[in-house]
Amino acid sequence: MSQPADAAPPYCYRHPDRETYIKCQRCGRPICPDCMRQASVGFQCPECVAEGARSVRQSRTVAGGLAPAQVGIVSYVLIGINVVAFLAQLVTGGNDGTVTHWGAMLTESAWARENGEVVELTGVEDGGWWRIVTSGFLHFGFIHIMFNMYALYLFGPMLERMLGYVRFIAMYMTSLVAGSLFVYLFADPRTLTAGASGAIFGLLGCTLVLFLKHGYDVRVLLGLLAINAFITFAFGGISWQAHLGGFVAGVLCGGALGFAPRQGRTYVQVAAFAVLWIAIAAGFVLRTGQLTA
Repeated sequence: MSQPADAAPPYCYRHPDRETYIKCQRCGRPICPDCMRQASVGFQCPECVAEGARSVRQSRTVAGGLAPAQVGIVSYVLIGINVVAFLAQLVTGGNDGTVTHWGAMLTESAWARENGEVVELTGVEDGGWWRIVTSGFLHFGFIHIMFNMYALYLFGPMLERMLGYVRFIAMYMTSLVAGSLFVYLFADPRTLTAGASGAIFGLLGCTLVLFLKHGYDVRVLLGLLAINAFITFAFGGISWQAHLGGFVAGVLCGGALGFAPRQGRTYVQVAAFAVLWIAIAAGFVLRTGQLTA
């Protein structure tokens, strides 16, 4: 009479020296505790978990970007940067202080009184190129920053949801720099200009295009734009140049993001933004040539 030999105990497929009686719920391979991955039912091996993750299609925005994991985070970070910059302005002398004089948009170099002393401010034409960006994060007073940040708080998260993080940042910064370009081209060359208004108007312009593209009701948005346009041109001390430049850029960004064909959409959008930035750079170069001729 013979007896069958005992079956060999199973060993982890990744660790042959580890005996285990647990199997992957997906492929059936034996797995040790170090290789166990929690699944919806039981445990799976690392390979099956990775394969499952690859097979799950990531959700996309209407512009083709990855859907943001946390809507509004970029807008809130931008608000935080603006608030910190404004506090830095306050503690260094306010509108006539060091931070404002250093970062506000200024076309031609000029002299200004700063904390009781006369100092020279380097304009963009003389190499103060940082002002093109920094001016978009500085503000002249509480009301100025309050209105801009409230608009960013209202419309920023909504547009983030439609674009995704990367496309939203690209649109915001393009509009900001385009606003500075219009100031450089059309504003008094020795007047300091600051504010996120160019980027905010770009945000509104981009939102308008995307709303029209997808058939959303734009009456409230058009009314808001009309009110802002009236305020911009009816009252002094407001940079219509930055508002207009930002709005034009926002509309163009919205067109590139919203109307790019699905086939090769990302490449088309990158190319469109590249053309837009080349045009902006050319505008700065040509204007600088005029001023220094």
